[in-house]
Amino acid sequence: MEGKSASVRGLNPTGTVLLILLGIGLVGALLWLDWQNGRSLTESLLLPFLVSTGLVAAIGYRAIPQLKQLKMGQFIREDGPQAHLKKAGTPTMGGIFVVPVGVILGVLWSQFDPDAIAVAVTSLGYLAIGGVDDWKSLSNRKNEGLTPKGKLLLQAAIAIAFCGWAFYSRGNAITNVHLPFNVFLPLGFLFWGLAVFALLAESNATNLTDGVDGLAGGTGAIALAGLAAIIYPKEPSLAIFCICLSGSYLGFVVHNRNKAKVFMGDTGSLALGGALAAVGILTENLWVLFILSGIFAIEALSVTAQVGYYKATKDAEGKGKRLFKMAPIHHHLELSGWTETQVVGVFYAIEAVLVLVGLASR
Repeated sequence: MEGKSASVRGLNPTGTVLLILLGIGLVGALLWLDWQNGRSLTESLLLPFLVSTGLVAAIGYRAIPQLKQLKMGQFIREDGPQAHLKKAGTPTMGGIFVVPVGVILGVLWSQFDPDAIAVAVTSLGYLAIGGVDDWKSLSNRKNEGLTPKGKLLLQAAIAIAFCGWAFYSRGNAITNVHLPFNVFLPLGFLFWGLAVFALLAESNATNLTDGVDGLAGGTGAIALAGLAAIIYPKEPSLAIFCICLSGSYLGFVVHNRNKAKVFMGDTGSLALGGALAAVGILTENLWVLFILSGIFAIEALSVTAQVGYYKATKDAEGKGKRLFKMAPIHHHLELSGWTETQVVGVFYAIEAVLVLVGLASR
C-alpha cells in the first residue's frame, strides 16, 4: 500500500473537483445512453436524474441548518483516523432528506408501478432502521446505536417481508440467477435464502462504506445509475426508480463532498444497499448486482478479515494482530498516507469500471 500511496500522492483533487467530475460523468453517460437508444424526453433517463439531483441539492440548503438546530451532530470514534476528529459535530442523518426524495420521485415517475412501490417501501424500511440507530447514537452521545444483533434482526425482518412479496408477485419465475453468456442457474427454494442474504449483506456493506466524505453517496449514485442502464430494456419502471435514487445521492454529494457539511448516517446508507439489493432480486440480476457492489463488498470483507485475523492471532494475553492498520479498507488507505479525496477519487473510478463490466456481462 505504501507504493500505491506514493503513486497517488501527487494527485490530490478537491471535493469540488470530484463532484464536478462525478456529475459530468453521470450526465454524459446518461446523455449517451438516451441518444444511443433513441429515447424521447418522456422516456429519458437523464430528465428524472437531473430533477432528483436538483431537488435534493436545493432541499439540503434548508435541511442542514435544521439538523444543526436539532443538535444532530455526529460523534467520531476516538480510535479512528485522527484527522476525522475535527469532523465531530457535523450534522448527520442526512439520509432523511435524500432517500424520501428519490423514492417518491421514483414511484411517481414510474407511474406507481407495483415493483417500484415495493422497492420504495423496502428502502424506507431500511431508512427507518438507520434512523433509529442514528438517533440512539446521538441520544447516547457516542457512536453506538442499536445492538448489532437487534439491528440485524430488524434488517432480516424487512428482507423476509420483501422476499414474501416478491414470491407473491412473481413466484418462482425469479429464482433463476442469470449469469454471463445467457447461462442461468436454477436455484429454486434456495434462491430465497440467497435473496435475504443479499439484502442483509448489501445494506451492511454500503453502511460500512460510509466513512469518508462523498464516498458512499458517490459510489452509490454510480452503482444505481449503472443498474438502471442495465435493466432499462426489460424493466423500465425499476430503471426509472433507480435513476431517481441515483440523482438524489448525487444531490447529497453536493453537501457531503469534502469537506462535508452533512453526513448521511445509517439513515441513508442502509437504504442505499436495501434499494440496490431489492432491485437486483426483482430483475433477476443478482450476478450483475454482485459486480456493481465490488467496492461495497471489498469494504465489508476488509472488516471481516480484520476481525477474523485478530481473533486467530490472539496470544496468551488475549491480544491479536491486525491485518490492516484499520478497517474498513478506506481507513487503512488513509493511515497509509492517502488523503480522503484520493481514496474517493480512486473508488469512484473503480466503481465506474465495475459498471462497464456489468454492462458487458449482459
